Order: sequence, then structure tokens, then C-alpha cells
Amino acid sequence: MATTEECHSIQLIDGDGLFNDVGTDRLIKEIKLAECGLSYAVVAIMGPQSSGKSTLLNHLFYTNFREMDAFKGRSQTTKGIWMAKCAGIEPCTLVMDLEGTDGRERGEDDTAFEKQSALFALAVSDIVLINMWCHDIGREQAANKPLLKTVFQVMMRLFSPRKTTLMFVIRDKTRTPLENLEPVLREDIQKIWDSVPKPQAHKETPLSEFFNVEVVALSSYEEKEEQFKEQVANLRQRFFHSIAPGGLAGDRRGVVPALGFSFSAQQIWKVIKENKDLDLPAHKVMVATVRCEEIANEKYAGFTANESWCLLEEAVQSGPVAGFGKKLNSILYTSLTEYDAEATYFDEGVRSAKRKQLEEKLLQLVQPAHHAMLGHLRSGTLEKFKEAFDKALNGGEGFSVAARNCTDACMALFDEGYADAVVELANWDSSKVRDKLCRDVDAHVASVRAAKLSELTSSYEAKLNEALSGPVEALLDGANNDTWPSIKKLLQLETVSAVSGLSDALSGFDMDEKTKEKMLTSLEDHARGVVEAKAREEAGRALIRMKDRFSTLFSHDSDSMPRVWTGKEDIRAITKTARSASLKLLSVMAAIRLDDNVDNIENTLTSALVDTKNNAAVTDRSITTFDPLASSTWEQVPPAKTLITPVQCKSLWRQFRVETEYTVTQAISAQEANRRNNNWLPPPWAIVALIVLGFNEFMTLLRNPLYLGVIFVGFLIIKALWVQLDISGEFRNGALPGLLSLSTKFLPTVMNLLRKLAEEGQMPATNSSQTNQAVASKSFQNGSSTSNMSSSASSGITASENSTTKGE
Repeated sequence: MATTEECHSIQLIDGDGLFNDVGTDRLIKEIKLAECGLSYAVVAIMGPQSSGKSTLLNHLFYTNFREMDAFKGRSQTTKGIWMAKCAGIEPCTLVMDLEGTDGRERGEDDTAFEKQSALFALAVSDIVLINMWCHDIGREQAANKPLLKTVFQVMMRLFSPRKTTLMFVIRDKTRTPLENLEPVLREDIQKIWDSVPKPQAHKETPLSEFFNVEVVALSSYEEKEEQFKEQVANLRQRFFHSIAPGGLAGDRRGVVPALGFSFSAQQIWKVIKENKDLDLPAHKVMVATVRCEEIANEKYAGFTANESWCLLEEAVQSGPVAGFGKKLNSILYTSLTEYDAEATYFDEGVRSAKRKQLEEKLLQLVQPAHHAMLGHLRSGTLEKFKEAFDKALNGGEGFSVAARNCTDACMALFDEGYADAVVELANWDSSKVRDKLCRDVDAHVASVRAAKLSELTSSYEAKLNEALSGPVEALLDGANNDTWPSIKKLLQLETVSAVSGLSDALSGFDMDEKTKEKMLTSLEDHARGVVEAKAREEAGRALIRMKDRFSTLFSHDSDSMPRVWTGKEDIRAITKTARSASLKLLSVMAAIRLDDNVDNIENTLTSALVDTKNNAAVTDRSITTFDPLASSTWEQVPPAKTLITPVQCKSLWRQFRVETEYTVTQAISAQEANRRNNNWLPPPWAIVALIVLGFNEFMTLLRNPLYLGVIFVGFLIIKALWVQLDISGEFRNGALPGLLSLSTKFLPTVMNLLRKLAEEGQMPATNSSQTNQAVASKSFQNGSSTSNMSSSASSGITASENSTTKGE
């Protein structure tokens, strides 16, 4: 017999019907029942009180159930239901020792507990040992009859009972051979089966459908102990591999996996205690549901606490993780594999459903990390696309080719990265992330495209601005009959050049002809707009340009030398020529002439502003004529092409005449002053009168040479004062200004001459000749200086007139 250390026993249900769930769980853990799966068996024994049930179990399975002490009398030994692990039997076998029936200790409660414990044994056990006395076989009122009726009656409460092996153990066998006892016992069993009320569905169901009946006989333990032990030892062999095909419970049904045995037994006892019908298939599903859910929750909790998962989840929040899918799949498969291993023996439908739920919960848990990974993958791929795209463009690759190649490479890179991050258990659609990446790529391409096109357009527009602004300004400044044809030719040449360059540049953008034509037309319009804007700008400075041109032509001769008004110039003709040139400039700036249309602006302006007869007619207030400039538009010129309206031209011309009139007046005054300065001889009649009337005085001077010396000295003094005071230059600007200037200079000049004479008189006589020469030289220099001062004064007046004209 096995030692007590090899046997583990607990009271499964106490005498009051309370289920010992804590003790049961501890026992299952100690014997490692959960590792057995379906490879375990449960044996129960029932029978009359004090029939030797515990003794039989202790010898048969090496358990240590409490046995009755015969010397103390026959009384109840086992209370409730006890359970222990059979020692040394494979597979793992649990044995339950039920409280004996028909005991005096329970009294009237015996029947209720008897039925409950019997039903529990049938629902839980694979093999039920029914302990009975040999002398009760064949007796109508034997103790085994109520027991069998109880077994069969409670069996009817199982909607779909599991197939149980009933082993009748005949105790204290007599000399009657077992071959003779067994038929009688089977006949009694059949009668009891037939007499038990059954549901309509099982009216004709044979006993063998629910039970395998086995009969064994044992000698008396008290009288033939050795023989009893030998027979028990032989019987023990039959419990080895009892669940294998051909074994005692080889055809059992509805086995609960070992992992759910404790919970299943507890729930079965709960239903039995509540006096409800026990639906074993539903119970099996219920047990599977609860246990599989517990296993799934354990695996879910284990997954959330898994260090690898925590590190992976933390890492993916900050950036992409290489091998993300492989690592995550490994952790997921590990959790699910553990679930499958622990739940493999439970109901397949329940197991699969709970596994699917576990998968969904795990996938729901990891989905944010997967989304974060895809987000990093998308953003990283987009950045790589931008870098590759910029590099391709900077390398001179065509825009469309670069965009297409980089986009294909980008999407291939994303697909490769997604394949590395895919979660095999999930059927997640990555098309949204991929579409988002496509949209981002397209948006970036579109923005770069727009920027490049804008840059190209701006570049060619800037070239047109540079190529047109300066030349157009120069052409308008030198306005003549060829101004607008030259501007038109310049515009055509520069526009053709710019459009050709832009067209070649746009060929790499793979755009449709309509868009391309629109951009080229826009560039042509810009070029035309530059010319028109410059023309309007110059038209705003028309008055300044006219005055500059008038001043240039009026104040300079044909060789571009400043004019000196000597009195020989025809100021009227010069003025008319200068004004005609200014009017020509005004007519050129009055309208934009980039088309082939012909206008009559110049003739209109000439007839209205320059023609003398027309001007006289206009000034004659008594005569009323039509004014061609009294309009806001030109004939044959659209308003959009008009730069200066007729009314504005008239106003500008009036202002121009007023501001240039002073220049003409100054020129006339300078000319008259020059004439006066150059005419010093008296009239001929005065010369004749002087000769006639001064003959006597002349003769007197000839007779007295001293008078001639005095006159000569006086002449020299007057000549010196004339040169020093620059009298001719002073009177050139008028008599009154000349007198005022001479009055201020006369006394200092006289004092200067006297001082020089005194200095000359103090020099030695030996140097007299040198002194005379120096005086003569100085006089000559003074004369030259005087003439230079006169010339400078004339130039100053001319420059003053020019600056006055320009300022106006």
C-alpha cells in the first residue's frame, strides 16, 4: 500500500453540502492536474453505510480515507464527499468516496443528500463503483435496490448523460461462483432500469446506451484478508490506462478538461443543490466558456505586461522600429499558442470563439502602435521622397520624369516598409495610409511644380523687365517718327526670345497644350504690359521731357555747343524749332502705338498748338472756331491706348509755353545787351561835328607838346581804370547795375593804382627799364584778364539761363 505522502486527499463537499473550492484548487495545483488536459479519470464509490467503501478504496488506489473501526461499532465514518489522487496509477486518476446511503445519522435527510451525491457522482465520474453485499443479490428488498433506483432516477435528470461505467463490487463473496451471480445481478439491474420512469425520448433506450455494467466479486476482508488483497490487486490493474480504447472508461463522452475540473464540479454541485435539472452539454459549454475566458484574460494580461511588447510600444511612439511586424507577430503568436495549449481540451466551438475574442482584444491593443508605425513610415517615406525629388531636380532631371521616378520609388519604399510592419493576424487595410501618402506626395509635387513654374515665369518676366524698360525709356526720351516702330520691333524680338526660352523650359513639366499656351500668352501679355507701363510712366513726365528737349535745342547749337547770344542768332526760328521738337515728343507720348493702326495726333497737335494762324484765331475772342483738343479721346485711338488726352495735351502745352517763355526772354535780353556792348563809336555826324568844332583845340595841342603828354598820361590812367574796373563787362547787364557795381569798386581800384605807382617810384633808377617792362607786361595781363572776365560773365549768364529753363 502506498505511503500517505504519495496520497493527497481533501473533503470535497462537507456534511452540510458546502463545496470546498479552495481545497479543491489547492489539490489540483499540488497534483498538477491542469497539465493533464483530457488524460485523467474520475472514479467514485457509493453504497450502503459501513459496507467497506473506504477500505476498498484505500487498498485499491492506495488512498488514506478514514475507515470504520469495527471494535467501536458500526457507525457513519465518511461524511459528505471526499476526494483523493490515486497513487501510482496512470493516467492521473481522482477517486471520490461518497457518504454511505441508508445511514441512521441523517435520518429523513438521507434521501435528499443521497440523490444529490449520486447525481454528482454520475455527472463527474467516468467510473462509479457500487459497493453491495453478496447476500443481497436476488433479494427483492435488499439494500442495493434503493441504491440502484436512486442511480437510475437521478440519471434521468441529465439531459444528455455522459456514458458511465457502473462497476458492481460484490463484497463477501460466498461459494456461489461469480458466473452464477452475475446473470442474476444483471437481471435485477434490468428490472430496475425498466421500472424507472423515463422521459419520452428515452422510453425505448436500452441500459447500454448510458452505462457500461461491470461485475466483480471480492472475498471478505475480515475473514480472508490475504485473498481480498490479492483480488483487489488484480482489480487495480484494470484501472491502469482506464480511458484508453478498450479500458474501463474507453468510450466515455463529454469529458471536461482537467483545467476546468474544479470549476465544473463546483458549478455542477451548485445546480444540484438548487434542485435544477442538470444539462451536461450546456454545462460543458458553460465550463468551457468560463475557463477559456479566464485563460484568455490571463493571456491578455500577460501580453500587456510582456516586457518585449512594452519596449516595442514605447519605441514605436518615438520613431519607426525595424522589424516591427516580425517582433509583434512573435509576441502575439506566443500568447495565442499558450492559450491554445491551455484551452485545447475544452469545447472546440467555445475555444475558437474565445480565441477569436482574444485575438480581437490583442489586435485592438496593438492597433494604435501599428498605426503609429504606419504614421512614422508614411512621414519618413514622404521626407525621403522630398529629398530625392529635390536632388533629382537640382541634378538637372526633367520635372515630370523626376516626379514620376521619385513617386514610384517612394511607393515601393512604403510597400516594403509596410510588409515589414504587417500584422499577420490582422486583416487591416493599409490603403488609407497609402492613399494619404499618395495625396501628400501629389500635393508636394503640385506645390513644387507651382513654385517652379512661378519661378520660371518670374525669371522670364524679370528678363523682359530688364530688356524692355531701359530701351523703351531711351526710345521715348528721344521721341521721333521711328520711336514706336522701334519699340514694337524691340518688343517682338524680346517677346519671341522669352517665349521660346519659357516654352523649352516647360517641356520638362509634361503639361497639356492648353495650359502651356496660356502661360506663354500670359508672358506675351506681361511683355506688352511692361512696355505700356513704361510708356505711362514716361507720359507722366512728359512736361519735364518737353522742357529738357526745348532747353537742349534752344541753348545749344547743332554741334551741341552752348549758344552765345551775339546778336546774329534768329531767336524766333530757334524757339520755333525747339518748340516743334517738344511738340513732337508730346505727340509721341500721347498714345501707345504697338499695333498697326494709324492716328492723326501729331497733325492735330501741330495745327492746334503751333500753327500761327490757328493760334491767332483761337486768341481772337470775337471769332468762334472748333477746338480739336477740346476732347478726352483721340480719333482712331482706343481709350485704353491713350496716355495723354487732348485736353491734357493742351494743358501741358500751355504750362510748357509759360515755363519756357522766361528762357526765351532771357536770350533776347542777352542778345540786346551784347549788341549794346559791342557798339562804342559815336554816330558819323557826331564824328564830323567833333572834327569841325574841335579843330582849333587839336591845333593847340599840336603847338604845345606838353598838353599831349598830359593827355597821354590821362589816357593811360583812364585806360588802367577801364581795364581794372572792367567797365564794359559791368554795363553788359544794364546801365543801373553797372553804375552800382562801379561805385563800389572805383575807390579801391584807384588806391591800388596809386600804391603800385608809389612802389615803382621807390625802386632804383638802374631798374627803371626793367620796371617799365614789368608795368607793360602787367598791363597786358590785366587786359587779358579783363577779356577773360568778360567771357566768363557771358558764360555765366548763359548757364544761368539754361539752369533756369531746366528748373522750370
